Amino acid sequence: MHRILECSNSTHCTCKDGFQSLSKRRYFTEPSERCEDIDECEAGLSKCKKVSYCINEIGSYYCSCVPHISFLNWVASFIKWNHPACYEDTGEKPQLPTVTWGTLGNNGSKKDIAREATQLLESIEWAVWNESFASPGKHEKSGFDIVYETKRCDEMSEKIILEAGNNTMDINCTDAFKGSTRAERAATLITYGSLGNVLNGSFFSGGRGTQQVKLNSHVVGSTIGAKGKVYLSKPVLLTFQHTQPGGGRTKHICVHWEGTEEGGSWSTEGCSHVGSNDSYTRCKCFHLSSFAVLMALSPKADSVLTVVTDVGLSLSLLCLLLAALTFLLCRSIQNTSTTLHLHLCICLFLAHLLFLVGIDQTEPVVLCAVIAGALHYLYLAAFAWLFLEGLHLFLTVRNLKAANYTSAGRFKKTFMYPLGYGIPALIVSVSAIIGPQNYGTYTHCWLKIEKGFIWSFMGPVAVIILINLLFYFQILWILRSKLSSLNKEVSTIRDTSSACDMSLRIPQVRTEYQKWLRGMRRGVETEITEVSHSTTHTK
Repeated sequence: MHRILECSNSTHCTCKDGFQSLSKRRYFTEPSERCEDIDECEAGLSKCKKVSYCINEIGSYYCSCVPHISFLNWVASFIKWNHPACYEDTGEKPQLPTVTWGTLGNNGSKKDIAREATQLLESIEWAVWNESFASPGKHEKSGFDIVYETKRCDEMSEKIILEAGNNTMDINCTDAFKGSTRAERAATLITYGSLGNVLNGSFFSGGRGTQQVKLNSHVVGSTIGAKGKVYLSKPVLLTFQHTQPGGGRTKHICVHWEGTEEGGSWSTEGCSHVGSNDSYTRCKCFHLSSFAVLMALSPKADSVLTVVTDVGLSLSLLCLLLAALTFLLCRSIQNTSTTLHLHLCICLFLAHLLFLVGIDQTEPVVLCAVIAGALHYLYLAAFAWLFLEGLHLFLTVRNLKAANYTSAGRFKKTFMYPLGYGIPALIVSVSAIIGPQNYGTYTHCWLKIEKGFIWSFMGPVAVIILINLLFYFQILWILRSKLSSLNKEVSTIRDTSSACDMSLRIPQVRTEYQKWLRGMRRGVETEITEVSHSTTHTK
């Protein structure tokens, strides 16, 4: 069934030419939908001449006749004689449009320009293919600033290579015309000299963290004479000549023009980058359309910031390693708190190490995506263990007795490992299933910020920070209440102690006063005696 179905990015499917869905709809999403063969001969859709015999085949048909020998034409009714002269000449002579690229750039908004550019590209490719089919080879149209080459695909040429304006296309004819009923089989490659001035890098919406995107090739169109996008099972190989040299921090992106009813834009869907050098970029695409190469200019690296980051992370790695070894090897201090500290240190150590060695490894793309996913998981796990730290501290402060009687092993089994490692793994797994293409940018191996994918990291982190802040304020409130009650008890103890002290010291003071009064009395008596003796002696 997959051979007669064409599906676009898992969003919708359509039956290939020569087939139709059972529901008669052109596009559908239901997996139960089926395609059936169209009998073009019975439905009157064939383009056979009246003297020809229309013979239906699965997915196609052919017109059989004996050209120029009418009295032998009856032989074609039972012998396959598929000849171009057996088909009708529809009389369609497509003409090149009158609109040029210069006038196209002055047609209002970007949406209007994109819509008209889409229609213009289709018209030019259709007209050029029909005009050059009769005389294959290299040609040019100075009025449209285009050069093109057309080559016919016959049974002897499975693959052909087309060249136009120093750009080439390698196409598999057998695959491109598979299932086609047309007798005219040819491929055309068109290079547009000035179209890139209109459909520039501003029409690209998948920047993946780049600071600026510019067109670094001429726009190249490819067609086999079929209207609309033609999907292929074997990719075409395209080689583009650069229009300007790239620097050390540039990335080349293979794109095609995706026309829509609302307008159009450059898209990477269906195309991938094969390789680049200073002069050329090689791409492969699984469809025929209009293609180009974009040059992504990465933000200029700040040397000071780079040094600070590298030195800071290196010191952090050293400290985290020492802390982890301490918590792991010193058995005398091992408890629930040190276990939480240990796993937090391990997650941060691995995350910082991977960040230090892999954040800039943007090639190959798959490796960059794996690094981005690992960083996503490790940093989420670190914040999860940070949440467990706050939870454990809150439980300890709120009820010391409960914390004392709760075993560390039970806390580990109930909370630590499922929350510390399981929840981050679940978040990353769901994110990777929903948007695997959002891991990795052209400049760093991290999450794309487009379409809100960054919230798969920022959302859980924000929730954990908010919960830990609530824990913090709750702990402050509990400690304030307990300290206030302790202060009252201390004041009462101090008052009681002072009273007791005074009561103990009163007899001592009374004794001192008695001693002092006795001394005063003895002094007075001594003075009186001395005065009496002195008076008697004088007499």
